[in-house]
Amino acid sequence: MSERFRELIRKVGSGRHTSQVLTRAEAAEALQLMLSATATPAQIGAFLIAHRIRRPTGTELAGFLDTYAHWLPSVLAPSTTRPPVVLGHPYDGRDRTAPLGPLLALLLAAAGQPVVLHGSDRVATKYGVPLIELWEAIGVNWRSRSIPELNRCLEQAGLAQLHQPSLCPAAEVLNGYRSELGKRPPLATAELMIVPVQGAALPICGFVHPPTELMIQEALELRGITRFFTIKGLEGSPELPRDRAAIVGRWQAGDCDRQILHARDWDLGDSELPWMGEAAWTEAAQAILMGQPSVLEPLLRWNGAVYLWLLGLAESVPAGLAQVDQLLRTGALQQQRDRLQQLLEPVPDLTLS
Repeated sequence: MSERFRELIRKVGSGRHTSQVLTRAEAAEALQLMLSATATPAQIGAFLIAHRIRRPTGTELAGFLDTYAHWLPSVLAPSTTRPPVVLGHPYDGRDRTAPLGPLLALLLAAAGQPVVLHGSDRVATKYGVPLIELWEAIGVNWRSRSIPELNRCLEQAGLAQLHQPSLCPAAEVLNGYRSELGKRPPLATAELMIVPVQGAALPICGFVHPPTELMIQEALELRGITRFFTIKGLEGSPELPRDRAAIVGRWQAGDCDRQILHARDWDLGDSELPWMGEAAWTEAAQAILMGQPSVLEPLLRWNGAVYLWLLGLAESVPAGLAQVDQLLRTGALQQQRDRLQQLLEPVPDLTLS
């Protein structure tokens, strides 16, 4: 048992009127004690549920991110004029609406915008489909990849996906507590803001509830990140909805340029596409890569057009839409996927025996 961790539990778990907010250093220490297994399972469970009930602050999330930065390996920002965007998807995946995930990342990379993704396997409480499985559905395996391999992919193909279980097993151990507790702990909110990049990067964080956006702002700014985007996206992802307003915050040095976008203004509005299962999603994604009709195409055209505009790669949403259509028509996404497959192939051993 950790006496120090018991003190931290007392601070967050003393009830509505007497509980205290952890300092940034205390929050960092709390996660350090959990990741190192210095705290016992009983203590970790007590802390996570108490912190969930009391609700985290941006300062505490910044402390969690400080510790994650020490435990999670980072890729090197590529030697391009554009810093990579880091798309913050919830680790517990998607189970209600059809995701774009890898397809949007391939499109942005094909347009010259480097992209970094990160995530896990199936995680409670949703156990939704994770990014890693969507990549595998289109033939790209990011499991057990080393940082040098990921650096090569980011440098030469403009894209890398970090797989937490492969790169930081200690962080993955904590996911087991989510299933046992039946609730997403505040650590799940911190995951949206992880920026596993050495060098300049542009975080794009999805969220559901408005208070989370303010936590994201406080946490990232405390960590010295003053330029980032927030998106009230589908199931907390950074993917834009089509059947309601898409709310995007472009943050710069404490100021927010708020964009309220409606897909219907460009004849792209419609009901959200439900999650159709892995087999049907794979078929639809492969059709996109081959330039064939796909139920995912309207989602990708909307998200791709807005992203290209927001990132300064297109002068307007209509210009972004024309660029997306050209990339799809010329097979650029499939070429990008094929390039990743080549980079991730095992290097043959030419040593003569």
